[in-house]
Amino acid sequence: MKVFTVDCRGLECPQPVIQTKDALDQGHHLLEVIVDNEASKGNVTRFARSRKCEVTISEFNDGSYKLLLKADGNISDQKFDAEEYNCPLPSGDGLVYVVSSASMGRGSDELGWALLQTYIQTIKDVDPLPAKILFYNEGVRLVAEESGALEALRGLQSNGVEILACGTCLDYFKLTSAIKVGQISNMYDIMSSVNNAGKVVSPF
Repeated sequence: MKVFTVDCRGLECPQPVIQTKDALDQGHHLLEVIVDNEASKGNVTRFARSRKCEVTISEFNDGSYKLLLKADGNISDQKFDAEEYNCPLPSGDGLVYVVSSASMGRGSDELGWALLQTYIQTIKDVDPLPAKILFYNEGVRLVAEESGALEALRGLQSNGVEILACGTCLDYFKLTSAIKVGQISNMYDIMSSVNNAGKVVSPF
């Protein structure tokens, strides 16, 4: 029997389960499902076993997993609820964004500054919103200097996003009295926010 591969790396739950279900429904009863995180591995395994599939799991050196599924019979008419296989963010501060530079990417600083402002302006369009945005090193310029990002940050703050700026960094760049959005914070709060985050995102 030919093995059908379903590559689910980079997909968030419940997509790996949905793609596995689709492959089984199409009549592929010998599947090789590749996932890149524990949650997806667990969900695909649970789903496959609920469909009476035999599951063999192996781990790659890069931390991803290969799940070999062997199915028997027609399972396409069985009840399926994708909500059962969602992966909520871990408890804690949820999603935390970190901004540690005044330039996004390498090359032109002027272009990087413009890109970073656009990045901040786009956060409001992404679901879910972060619980916090942390600014340190030159990143504090975004909360203290006039730019296209300020209004976006004020809007995020009004929607419950906590904006924290490193006090030592503001002092170093002589921007402490110029802060226009968010609150002055310290390294302990920044480290605690990162440690308690369900996921940390940085544009750099």
